[in-house]
Amino acid sequence: MLRCEDVSVELGGQPILRHVSLTIPSGGLVGVLGPNGSGKTTLFRVVSGALKPKDGRVWLDDVNISTLSSIQMARRLAVVPQETHLALDYSVLELVLMGRYPHLGPFEVEGPKDLASAHAALSATGTDHLAERAFNTLSGGEKQRVVIASALAQLGEGTSEAGAKGRVLLLDEPTASLDLKYQLEVAALLRRLHDRQDITIVLSTHDVQFAARLCNELVLLGEGSVLAQGTPAAVLTADRIAALYGIQPEQAAPFAVRQGAP
Repeated sequence: MLRCEDVSVELGGQPILRHVSLTIPSGGLVGVLGPNGSGKTTLFRVVSGALKPKDGRVWLDDVNISTLSSIQMARRLAVVPQETHLALDYSVLELVLMGRYPHLGPFEVEGPKDLASAHAALSATGTDHLAERAFNTLSGGEKQRVVIASALAQLGEGTSEAGAKGRVLLLDEPTASLDLKYQLEVAALLRRLHDRQDITIVLSTHDVQFAARLCNELVLLGEGSVLAQGTPAAVLTADRIAALYGIQPEQAAPFAVRQGAP
């Protein structure tokens, strides 16, 4: 379980998150939905331990993350950023192996266990056939799936590490730069990982329809505050969508989820 307790953040003297409290259940597939500038990326930085909040605490399975080292955090929680740019021309397999860094000692190189984990992660994301390709030659959708594979390798995919503790995968706007075909591919991959792997998935997005189709639960984040949390049918009303995006209820009505819809 991942829990934020009264989290507030200020950057440059400006409030970005305001008293955010929310709970992500273990094994959940949760979307943090809000417009650009609502604080989604900042929230993910706090949850991942990359940014210390001004006030409040974050708990991972009832452990305050401020007490965990960066290596301990990396073994249990991985972040997939909006975009990944590499300075050097790494192969797909090399990139996925980079995800194994929290499981290596000082000056230790990857061994058979790490290679097996990398190949298991590639297989889980349907990218094993790309292992020898240069990452920079891939399409946008292929790149996103490979970066997800690297995150899975970080979390111990294909090893006994995978079941040792609850694993959390955070994805920041995973389909923001993808066309419809690749959006559907990534959505199908995330659903498959959630259903078949022992992993909690949390993603941020501004796309109402994408979130409603994919996620079991949504958090509506507007201007740094949680407006609602619950199932898509419970929270995606026309009035709430209108308030979240600053539009009229009649404009929001086509995006609302009908009560009782699957």
